[in-house]
Amino acid sequence: MEQQQFPTEMVTLPSKGLLYPEGNPLKKGEIEMKYMTAREEDILTNQNLIQNGTVIDKLLQSLIVTPVNFNDLLTGDKNAILIAARILGYGADYEFEYKGEKININLTDVKDKPLDESLITEGKNEFSFTLPASKVNITFKLLTHGDEINIENEIKGLKKINKQSSANLSTRIKHIITSVNGNYEKSAVREFVDTQLLARDSRSLRNYVDQIQPDIDLSYEYENNRGNLEKIPIPIGINFFWPDA
Repeated sequence: MEQQQFPTEMVTLPSKGLLYPEGNPLKKGEIEMKYMTAREEDILTNQNLIQNGTVIDKLLQSLIVTPVNFNDLLTGDKNAILIAARILGYGADYEFEYKGEKININLTDVKDKPLDESLITEGKNEFSFTLPASKVNITFKLLTHGDEINIENEIKGLKKINKQSSANLSTRIKHIITSVNGNYEKSAVREFVDTQLLARDSRSLRNYVDQIQPDIDLSYEYENNRGNLEKIPIPIGINFFWPDA
């Protein structure tokens, strides 16, 4: 029996594929996704996937047609795919509540953040930064989905050893920084974060990463009761993929 073909759409990635190496399908800067079917709704209602927190990842993997390694996806590119999946599944109209008021937005109006291509060495996910307080030179990378899984697993492991552990921030920094003063040894990076990284340098690095990271702008201009416009975050809540919830 001939396999049923479903309509698909090409989704442009915020990174434009510039940070992926040659040979990686994501290098093209776009990804093919199919429209949501009853099979994907089965995924969305799978209680085991919901409880272990993997339901959205399983949904996105089911919708992606391009043969990619899901773990290679940069976080910002994955966010764009998330929005596209919602549009392909339930349309672009999205309603949420803010300060007791129902707000309706069109998700096709969500745009990519500006991308400074001059900072990018094509095909290489690495950037240079001088920590402003200590003047230490570091290199760092932008996190992928695979990195996020490794970070989550490491944090869970730390909590098993010490339930009071709160090393979430430092663990993320250890996975972001790739070298310190030219030293790429992982042990050197970890020791630097644990013993030498100043709080104000850590904050500056996180702000810089957020500033340059290819991503989508998940904010909405809201007119408050004083008639002023304010930017508010678009919540990805329970009714984002479950509009009838």
